[in-house]
Amino acid sequence: MTLRGLYAITDSQLLSGKLLAYVEAALDGGLTLLQYRDKSSDDARRLREAEALRDLCARYNTRLIINDDAELAARLGVGVHLGQTDGPLTPARALLGPKAIIGSTCHSQIDLAEQAAKEGASYVAFGRFFNSSTKPGAPTATLDVLDKARSQLKLPICVIGGITLDNAAPLVAHGADLLAVVHGLFGADSTREVTRRALAFNQLLNTES
Repeated sequence: MTLRGLYAITDSQLLSGKLLAYVEAALDGGLTLLQYRDKSSDDARRLREAEALRDLCARYNTRLIINDDAELAARLGVGVHLGQTDGPLTPARALLGPKAIIGSTCHSQIDLAEQAAKEGASYVAFGRFFNSSTKPGAPTATLDVLDKARSQLKLPICVIGGITLDNAAPLVAHGADLLAVVHGLFGADSTREVTRRALAFNQLLNTES
């Protein structure tokens, strides 16, 4: 499977009361991956929402990824994305099997990405490239990091952090395979606008490749 395209990430506050409607609108515009990200401790709701998203993704042939929870990913038979504080990838790979998609947050460090590749990552994520409301703070990753990653790594490269339609093109030009977007996709006032943005992000990826 080629991991290239738009990578939508949910935000429980932003999508409160409209999670499935907005995700389906994004799927209509074309998603390669969807990450379910919910940091709450409401396990029953998280399971319910993740199951609904898995079924929705299946209809569109999109792969679902669970943020930071390999146990839930295993229960649903989907992939997982792990941050640097979540420990090595090897146990997750053993738990989820050889075909599951496992992503790793590498901030702006090539050595972390190389380590993740050795541990069985399916893709590596660099960021933050721009100011982001999901993860506030100064941007830490630069286009130089992407250039180095492109020349040194064989894995698909994901970029994250404040990405919008206005600033994504240089990231694609410097080698990004996956554009991970939260507010730039879902911070819209209608489902129609979500679909339009998804289509536009895909256009960016297709014209630069």
